[in-house]
Amino acid sequence: MRESGVGRVLVASLHQAIGDVLPTRLGFYEHWLHAEGLRDGTIGLAPLYAVLSFLRQEGAAYDEVTTRAGRYAAQWTVESMRPFTRSTIARAPLFVRRRAVLSRVTSLIRMSYDGSRTTSRIRKGVGQVTVHASVFCAVREPVPHPLCRYYAAAVEEMLTLFGVESRVTVESCRAAGGDSCTLCVPFATTPVAKAEAA
Repeated sequence: MRESGVGRVLVASLHQAIGDVLPTRLGFYEHWLHAEGLRDGTIGLAPLYAVLSFLRQEGAAYDEVTTRAGRYAAQWTVESMRPFTRSTIARAPLFVRRRAVLSRVTSLIRMSYDGSRTTSRIRKGVGQVTVHASVFCAVREPVPHPLCRYYAAAVEEMLTLFGVESRVTVESCRAAGGDSCTLCVPFATTPVAKAEAA
């Protein structure tokens, strides 16, 4: 993480997702997401904002790229955990696991961009993750659709990796006129297989 607060996990996951979804456009985006910056963690806010601005002009590909990037970020974060930590979370009772994963997700969001502040809670079987100052949602004019699929995908993927089923949705988005970006995380009663995290 550098002074701009942009984390390597965010930049690397976006780069990978662009390569997957828009392979013929990757060279264009590498003007900002260049190899040296990826390696040294020196890509700042201005280049990131440029990338996100151009991605929004790609139409439906924006959602696909940011969703994939969120999944990659969750996968890499889980892979980078100490084996003991991963195993402890994976073997915890379901209600403990849910809270532990949401706590890890808030850390991932801060690692993605240090300027974001995140809170999470669970009430009556429904989780809520609120992201303040989302780096994806810093737009001049309100947009008709949420721009924070990265966070929703990251939450859903990390839960899945630890055997917790949920279909995460964006309840409100700062870019679409909300005060903050709020994700709804309804929990199923039956856990999914958790072999990957264990």
